[in-house]
Amino acid sequence: MLHIVLVEPEIPPNTGNIARLCLAAGARLHLVEPLGFSIDDRALRRAGMDYWHEVDVHTWPDFATLQNAAAVGSRFFFFTTKTRRAYWDAAFQDGDHLVFGRETRGLPESLLAAHEADCLTIPMEPGARSLNLATSAGIALYEAKRQIAIASRPTLD
Repeated sequence: MLHIVLVEPEIPPNTGNIARLCLAAGARLHLVEPLGFSIDDRALRRAGMDYWHEVDVHTWPDFATLQNAAAVGSRFFFFTTKTRRAYWDAAFQDGDHLVFGRETRGLPESLLAAHEADCLTIPMEPGARSLNLATSAGIALYEAKRQIAIASRPTLD
């Protein structure tokens, strides 16, 4: 199972859309506090989450608690505009955690610095500041699923 991690998300419709994405893709959603909204927020449900109760979602008080609770050997990839390594250059595996930051500021600098070798970006044309958080999560999640599907195909001899 793949994992989407949202560190301190701020906008309920983005989180709702990502929750829907996780449900459709069979991924687990992790929300790292503080959240910029209540999970019971009407705007979150308005984002199409009339089936929120079906989403495999976990809330964590901080990133370190999530990381400590993860299975031994779990890998974390940190998505940011502050690196040059493209997401398609990573070799994703089942169990990976794809980590995204706040809509307005991205991931904390301290987290990026501590995990510099595991930072990935979604390349964009010059002048583009960033992509919507839900769009970014969708791109990364389905690339990881694609890679895992290819790796698990039987080889023809």
